[in-house]
Amino acid sequence: MKLIVAVIQDKDSNRLSNALIEQDYRATKLASTGGFLRAGNTTFLIGVEDDHVNKVLEIIQDNCKSREQLVAPVSPMGGNADSYVPYPVEVQVGGATVFIMQVEQFEQF
Repeated sequence: MKLIVAVIQDKDSNRLSNALIEQDYRATKLASTGGFLRAGNTTFLIGVEDDHVNKVLEIIQDNCKSREQLVAPVSPMGGNADSYVPYPVEVQVGGATVFIMQVEQFEQF
């Protein structure tokens, strides 16, 4: 058994949740915050048998797309002002960061 931890952008959360439900996969959603953009993320915890990992990864990939977004930089509070850019910058956001871990034991009560 594996535990899939997928960190995705909030905008993709409902679409991914619905796609997982359609395919009969159960998941736990947790609110999280990204460190780089300090924006809201959703972290999914999905427990699956080993032979279902690729299918779940496919569902995540199909529903969590990366895109370009303009973001206002955060001012350097106490940091190095030399590298501070005072105007919006276009960055790539979205997609998914996925971790797959071996589960030694699983219990459901």
